[in-house]
Amino acid sequence: MKAIKLLSPLFLVLFIFACGSESATEKTDQKAKEDSKINKAPETVHFKEEIHLKNVKQLTFGGDNAEAYFSFDNRHLVFQASNSKWGAECDQIYYMPIDGYEGDKPPLLSTGKGRTTCSYFMPGDKEIIYASTHLGDEKCPVAPRSENGKYVWAIFEDFDIFTADLEGNITKQLTKDPGYDAEATLSPDGKSIVFTSTRSGDLELYTMDIDGSNVKQVTTGLGYDGGAFFSPDSKQLVFRASRPKTAEAQKTYKDLLKKGLVQPSDMEIYVCNVDGSDLKQITDLGGANWAPFFHPSGEKIVFATNHHVKGGRQFNIFSINVDGTGLTQITFDKGFDAFPMFSPDGKKLAFSSNRNNGGTRDTNVFIADWVE
Repeated sequence: MKAIKLLSPLFLVLFIFACGSESATEKTDQKAKEDSKINKAPETVHFKEEIHLKNVKQLTFGGDNAEAYFSFDNRHLVFQASNSKWGAECDQIYYMPIDGYEGDKPPLLSTGKGRTTCSYFMPGDKEIIYASTHLGDEKCPVAPRSENGKYVWAIFEDFDIFTADLEGNITKQLTKDPGYDAEATLSPDGKSIVFTSTRSGDLELYTMDIDGSNVKQVTTGLGYDGGAFFSPDSKQLVFRASRPKTAEAQKTYKDLLKKGLVQPSDMEIYVCNVDGSDLKQITDLGGANWAPFFHPSGEKIVFATNHHVKGGRQFNIFSINVDGTGLTQITFDKGFDAFPMFSPDGKKLAFSSNRNNGGTRDTNVFIADWVE
């Protein structure tokens, strides 16, 4: 959800290598290529420390593929990808069965125009929801990666939220307000959508009915609230948020937002009721903590984080209890693991990773059986 839900996998991979010199990056890539010739599957697909994962399977092979989310019937995944071989120079929306696609590429569900993000199945699995910039400009928008030497994400004002059928035809435009509207996901009961918008002047969470009506603001705190998902009972939301506290940090945040930019390097995980009440900060780890998703029990959360490594260049998936206890590392790739999502029946976990990419910077979609 740049899911982050604004988090583009390409941006994250660039972030991982951003502090290294060109020569160091070349050496890292070369070593990874050499290692990949020796350590083929299953070592590079499933690490022995990953005791909560079983039967790990790679579903995509090349490009930047991320934010793979299950259909309500547990049988398909919808995801975003940029892959020049598929004709996608920036993120577009695709879908596939949970055991992978056939042919040269999976079916394209977005228009192929503009940049898209944060797709999710609608109730009945006959339509999807996603955000796109194509109404503003059919070309891929330029995405700034740094501002005053700091890593940034772009918040494109042209993003609006649409529904489309599985043939790629847009069936409805759900948002029409000026500014950024994106990062939409659905409640398990199929009644509500949560999304992030700048319509208040800040990046806040909103809910609406699945037809786009009954829009309600959920969060009000200064900072970037996004990448939200509903709890299994559809009564709570989990999301990642920046909360600049000092006057200097607040000024920096506001100045960047005026330029359509945010710095994603300091975020924590929060939970609240769907109406915004009973807001609780779950993590206090420092660094970038994001891409949270509820465990099927509703009592734990899985999320991506770089808090555990010096320099923040490695992202792994962790779990934590909703009361902030029981922090546990789930994945152990030395590059990038993120965007974890449970299937509705709780049996499988989909995620994106740099593992087994032949020493490239490709990010691929993986699926695994979940082991308690």
